[in-house]
Amino acid sequence: MFCVLIFFCFWRPVDTEGMKMSVMEGDSVTLHTDATDIPRKHIRYIQWRFGPEKALVVIQFNKEAPDVNYFNTERFRGRLQIDSQTGSLTIRNSRTTDSGLYQLQMIKYRPFYFNVTVYARLPIPVITRDSSNCSSSSSSSSSSEQNCSLVCSVVNVGHVTLSWYKGNSLLSSISVSDLNISLSLPLEIECLDDSYSCVLNNPISNQTQHLDIAQPRCHTSADSVHCCGFTEAVIRLVISAVVGVATVAVVVYDIRSRRAMN
Repeated sequence: MFCVLIFFCFWRPVDTEGMKMSVMEGDSVTLHTDATDIPRKHIRYIQWRFGPEKALVVIQFNKEAPDVNYFNTERFRGRLQIDSQTGSLTIRNSRTTDSGLYQLQMIKYRPFYFNVTVYARLPIPVITRDSSNCSSSSSSSSSSEQNCSLVCSVVNVGHVTLSWYKGNSLLSSISVSDLNISLSLPLEIECLDDSYSCVLNNPISNQTQHLDIAQPRCHTSADSVHCCGFTEAVIRLVISAVVGVATVAVVVYDIRSRRAMN
């Protein structure tokens, strides 16, 4: 019973979430042993593991030189590199398949985990336009408006968000966590101009495609307000003048009619 009490007093749960690290595919990422806050002089033996697999690298620090042995590293194909002074592990030319939980084990110390995510390089989104729906319609202004159906598409992506923007304003978006899928996001617009853009992003990078319109055909809302406001003011002024003249005419006629009767 006494031993059980001692166990629970000194036992602490192991953090298997680990230190989260993100890297772009093709870049290198280093898992540093000093992230454990264990003094270097206390480290005599290190073992690196990846997921549920057996040890990848075993390092025995001797007085002369460290003894480094590699195991089960077929998937990495010579892309692993060990710092002989610290025991830190570097993965070169990273791939999306390198994502996962890496475990650092040292004698007399609890395991330490690194949660690595390798993101694929993002393609540039493609914007297509349905020309059958992009027909100009006549209006009272000198400019014409167009009603269009736009679609932004990407292929072979994962863990990304695809979004439509007008200027800096977000219009719509869609997010996916699956790998190697095709994604498309439609957008219906009434005013065809070059202020629209489609953005593909993940937590560490983004790609943007702007809507390419050679000759924007859209009058701004400010112009419409100005035009309509001026026209409306003139109409109101004319109507007021006509009503005023009619009212004066009625009053004069009424006065003359009464005088004639008297």
